[in-house]
Amino acid sequence: MRHYIIRKIFLVLLMLLPAVTYTGCKKQVKCGCGKDVIGSFKRMLLDRSSIYYNDDGTLASFRITNMYGFDTYTFCNPSEMYPAFKDLASEDQLLLSGEYYWDCTYMLNSNNGGSYYYYYYKSYQINVTEIKSYLYGKK
Repeated sequence: MRHYIIRKIFLVLLMLLPAVTYTGCKKQVKCGCGKDVIGSFKRMLLDRSSIYYNDDGTLASFRITNMYGFDTYTFCNPSEMYPAFKDLASEDQLLLSGEYYWDCTYMLNSNNGGSYYYYYYKSYQINVTEIKSYLYGKK
């Protein structure tokens, strides 16, 4: 009789354990401009030549070397920042500020697995809030 009660208690606990330990669904990270912010740059120093703009100012990006490869940042607002970029044509180095997000194409492809490429070469989108001249040491 005693074993029967212990067995019943054990079965009830076994059935309740998943319900008690369930922590809910893991939030899926939203990708793209204006979605879940991963981080931000506050006056990050860049060589002007490392920012790539197309001829009409509608596409812009830059790369930052990381320990394993490089990270690519594509502007969310290239047309908005193009006048400031053009005005600084004579400058060698610029300060850039903005928040960055996961690039959706990168997220889709990196979740497929099977390739180390997405570990070494990450892709982000950045909403640039400021591009200005770096005047250290200049008069």
